[in-house]
Amino acid sequence: MVRPPHFARARSWACYSTDDGEDHPLRNVIQRFKYGRKVSLGKPLARLMAENCADLVAPASIDVIIPVPLHRKRLRWRGFNQSVVLAQEIGRQWRLPVDAFALLRSRETPPQTQLHEDERRRNMRRAFSTDPRRPVEDKSILLIDDVYTSGATVDECSRALLRGGAREVSVLTLARTV
Repeated sequence: MVRPPHFARARSWACYSTDDGEDHPLRNVIQRFKYGRKVSLGKPLARLMAENCADLVAPASIDVIIPVPLHRKRLRWRGFNQSVVLAQEIGRQWRLPVDAFALLRSRETPPQTQLHEDERRRNMRRAFSTDPRRPVEDKSILLIDDVYTSGATVDECSRALLRGGAREVSVLTLARTV
């Protein structure tokens, strides 16, 4: 049985095929941004998202932008959260507040990259929670992440935000794999 996602809508700036392997230019740029620690790529990538996705997301209906959080160990290893970099620039472009601390990574999870869809969902189960000191009650939230593959991460984030009282969660990612 397929169950509906917890988010209202999900949009991506671009798509790339996983069949293309390492040769897809967008995948290469995202890999350099995320794992090669090329933080400077974040702003131009976020500007592309902001300029080309406003009509898909309707920024006027958003109360706050929230990036997908990393666990503190992964954040320490990577040195930055790519979703925060994207969210901050989109927030600047659309003149919307960004709250990088309302959603928390409650537990450490293995990387999703080598997992199948059902394993990804199990891996993400209860991995996120909201910070009660940063209320999300009755807010329309735009959740930002870099890549949408199975939707397991953004779905579990959305579930946590809705449990925290959010009115609605929309998702915007830089890319979607197909």
